[in-house]
Amino acid sequence: MKKSKLSLQAIIIIFVCIVVALSLGITDLIISKRITSSVEDTEKEKALNVAKMVSLSPLVIDGLERSTNISEIQAFANQIKDKTNVNFVVVMDMKGIRLSHPDPSEVGKLFRGGDEGPVLQGKEYVSISKGILGPSMRAFTPIKNSQGKQVGAVAVGISLENVTMAVHKGRMGMVIGTLIGLLIGVVGAVGLARYIKKILLGLEPPAIARLLEERSSMLQSVREGIIAIDQGGKITLVNRAARKLFKKAGLEENPMGMNIEEYLPETRLTRIVKSGKTEINQEQNLHGVTILVNTVPVVVKNQPVGVIATFRDKTEVQVLAEQLTGVRNYADALRAQAHEFMNKLHVILGLVRTEQYDALANYVSETVNHRETEMGFMMKKIQDPVLAGFLIGKLSFARESGASLLFDCASKIPKPANPEITHELITIIGNLFDNAMDAIADSPNKKVDLKLDYAEDILTIEVKDTGVGMTKSLQNKILDKGFSTKGDNRGFGLYLLAQAIEKLEGDMIISSKPGKGTNFAVYIPYKAEDEQND
Repeated sequence: MKKSKLSLQAIIIIFVCIVVALSLGITDLIISKRITSSVEDTEKEKALNVAKMVSLSPLVIDGLERSTNISEIQAFANQIKDKTNVNFVVVMDMKGIRLSHPDPSEVGKLFRGGDEGPVLQGKEYVSISKGILGPSMRAFTPIKNSQGKQVGAVAVGISLENVTMAVHKGRMGMVIGTLIGLLIGVVGAVGLARYIKKILLGLEPPAIARLLEERSSMLQSVREGIIAIDQGGKITLVNRAARKLFKKAGLEENPMGMNIEEYLPETRLTRIVKSGKTEINQEQNLHGVTILVNTVPVVVKNQPVGVIATFRDKTEVQVLAEQLTGVRNYADALRAQAHEFMNKLHVILGLVRTEQYDALANYVSETVNHRETEMGFMMKKIQDPVLAGFLIGKLSFARESGASLLFDCASKIPKPANPEITHELITIIGNLFDNAMDAIADSPNKKVDLKLDYAEDILTIEVKDTGVGMTKSLQNKILDKGFSTKGDNRGFGLYLLAQAIEKLEGDMIISSKPGKGTNFAVYIPYKAEDEQND
């Protein structure tokens, strides 16, 4: 991106100054024309009024009719000239002979200028011409007696220099106003530029554009869905991952500008705007798609102005969790088998050193046969290799922990038609087994029974332990998220167990009494792979 040589503040100041200057300049031009026209009209009207006043004077009319009192007409005309501040007042007879003039020597001579002809024919008008006193604006009015007969004419002149000065004086006020307006515009431009600069945190447009591009790329690249709303509940941001998840849920892919409550009626985002409280890992159902939502209010000056929510398909989270659980179980199984193998090596070493070879042969044979029998039984009964391997690991772990694990499988368990069921079963069996192992940790009789049965498309899982047992009130709480009697950062295993059972549309029965152990019975709808193919 090409960087501008001028700062944002400089651009705003220059732009505002240019706009103000052009606006005031055009206004000045228009008003100046009107002022000029108004001043000229005023001067014309003034000259005509003076001329009419003189033409109606009995002294002037009587002097023209009788050709007497010429000196009185001269004195009267000059008096009117001085009082009205005009350049000249000239009274003439029908031959164009002056009866008055500012210069007494011009009295009795013909009117000069060449524009007096129409007034001697009875017309009233204004003209511009040059006479003895220089260029002037002249108002001509005929003089008539009481019978309406024209007996002469009067010409009133206003110097063009005076007209120009009047126009200039009228325009000066406009020029001063323009300059003041321009100065105010400059000051306003500087203030506006500084205010905008403050709002933008001192960033220049290239930096803002770069941040916007980086923000957009970041939002579109993350795998979590992101949606933001303003204070009124209007959706202002939706990234690519969110649109993909909305499409999966059968919703409109691009809800920009829509109201969040109309688009997602069950959402809690609008409540977050009002409460201003953060919510973490809240489950929500989108037309059959379960998502985990984290919502954070956007706070400006201690006031919530919106909400940003990030969410992800719970199935993906569960797959990751199960993968981690599988790795942990695999490691536990390897550790248990390593311990068990070391113990057997110690027995073999002792028999070798004591040279009891017959006993050694019997022990090795018995160990191999036991392992083969256990492996064979498990693989024969459990046709899903993932689930079979998981259960073998649990058997080894129980032996390594000093517990007695009795595994019973009354019928063959076929592979499920939907491979995802295996992940859920590992979650269910794993959490039931771990919970049972924790329950017998302090029990003198460490025994866990694990039974599986499959009949009429129902898989039954039963885990019984000889632990301390539970009260009725405790049984009502153990499935709550975060509840545990074993310390902090616990209480998620049985919660995930309940979620997995709910997802598979199964059911669970808990039987327990204090000091009598606990029995979990889980019933899961289970379609076999061969049945699905049929």
